[in-house]
Amino acid sequence: MDIKDKFVVAAVTHDQTRIWATDAKRGDLPTVVARPSLEHVHHHMRQGQGSHGHESNRFEQPYYEGISKALEPASQILIVGHGKGRANSMFRFFQHMERHHAKTALKIVGAIDLNLPALSEPQILAAAREWYKQHREL
Repeated sequence: MDIKDKFVVAAVTHDQTRIWATDAKRGDLPTVVARPSLEHVHHHMRQGQGSHGHESNRFEQPYYEGISKALEPASQILIVGHGKGRANSMFRFFQHMERHHAKTALKIVGAIDLNLPALSEPQILAAAREWYKQHREL
């Protein structure tokens, strides 16, 4: 999907990020950036033992880098996520952007906290369009 110079929505979860241009038509598939999987990694100790149960955190940096690269061509970005505290992937991604991709981070115009697992893709896009409708007039 071409997002160059478009307003996009990025639904960020722990395992994957789906990216749509807001002019997406019904049936258009999002660009998907997935977190690297642990199943193909050789472990020298019990999984998670060396990182105190946080083995997946070592994949956070490359995952967020992949999302950052995918969002770079957009003109405006609305991020959507869910979770609280350290489990909030949307917030952690935003911090990563501010620290490592300041120019792209400036394109982030807002964030919505939604119950992503309970919503279909059309519902996520509808929430994003509603957010845009309310905020473009400001």
